[in-house]
Amino acid sequence: MEFEFKESDIKKIAQILGVAVKHRGSNVRFELENKSLNRKLALEIYPSINIGQRKGNLVSVYTPTAHLQLHFCTGYVVSKLLGEITFVAESDGKLSGLTVEREGGCSLYANVDRGILSGDFTTLGPEVMLSGIALSLTENILPQSASSGSEAKESRKSQEKTKRKQKNKTG
Repeated sequence: MEFEFKESDIKKIAQILGVAVKHRGSNVRFELENKSLNRKLALEIYPSINIGQRKGNLVSVYTPTAHLQLHFCTGYVVSKLLGEITFVAESDGKLSGLTVEREGGCSLYANVDRGILSGDFTTLGPEVMLSGIALSLTENILPQSASSGSEAKESRKSQEKTKRKQKNKTG
């Protein structure tokens, strides 16, 4: 396991979310409520726990209507401007991300191809674009892999080839 939440990470998350952290044995908990938007959620982080036969980080979100989990979290990105934290996990070139907002909102993106983070978002359908944009914030904390680099290059080559074809048709 490469990444493990430290006390400095927990403090940073509490600061961005604007709530106190509650230490609860093997985990920490953050409780968010926005009465004006009728939102309420709890975020729990379990650093370095047994998940099956491996050790890893578990991030859970509880809302009145949902329970979301991100297993083997490999990092996170904070946005002070947006008041949100995006937790990310990667497996075999696929990303999953869980975004928690200070205002009590939460979004989950699962099994997203890593290659779309470096691509041209304007070529994506609107239903796919949001996950690419949201997870692109995590790109600088993801480990560099040979396959993701070649996938991004192939994606850019394909996009340039399409643009040349379109230009030749119109020009």
